[in-house]
Amino acid sequence: MTAHLFPAGSTAVRRDVVGGRIWTAMPYTVLADDGATLTLTARPGTESLAPASWTTSRRHGDVAARRRGLDDLATGRWELDHWTWRDTVVIGRFTAGEPYSVHRFLSPEGRPLCWYVNFELPYLRTAIGIDTFDLYLDLVVTPDLASHTWKDEDEYAEARRLGVIDDATHRQVDRARDQALAQLHDRTGPFAPDPEAWTLPAPGPLPVLPDTVLSTPAARG
Repeated sequence: MTAHLFPAGSTAVRRDVVGGRIWTAMPYTVLADDGATLTLTARPGTESLAPASWTTSRRHGDVAARRRGLDDLATGRWELDHWTWRDTVVIGRFTAGEPYSVHRFLSPEGRPLCWYVNFELPYLRTAIGIDTFDLYLDLVVTPDLASHTWKDEDEYAEARRLGVIDDATHRQVDRARDQALAQLHDRTGPFAPDPEAWTLPAPGPLPVLPDTVLSTPAARG
């Protein structure tokens, strides 16, 4: 079956889904889509949906609210709130079957800020974009690819303790860690020299969430 392709300039929504419910939803502008790799971008001002615990923590620096978000996730009790993407332009590359996506953050003027490897479930395509689920662990890499640090290992450990991330997924993440580090070391995959693929996209209208954003998520086999 041929994958539905999203034309350049169209909108694709990345949703985080758990237990058949939407955890986050953010619209992106499509830069390229070959059926396997989907390259997206978002700019400041893009309106999205996120758990109220997370938006509260971001607006008020409330660390306790962010921690409550994991409890909400584990118990299946959360409410969505509106959130506006701000400060940076992001270019994200999502590859079919990969348990992580790779992002480059830029200032609105195009200055490289960092690379970001987001560990997540392999995406499933939907009529409006892709469904996945963020697994909390992240790898932050300097703009020149010379050094890196791990981010949110404490939240990842708590998600493991609460059963949000099971043993099979944990093993998948361990393999993904090694793969991402190997690509970074060898300058292959998303880290291969390709400056045109990661430069500031041309400006255009901001993508918006469709009315169907809260419809039934894609089912995993």
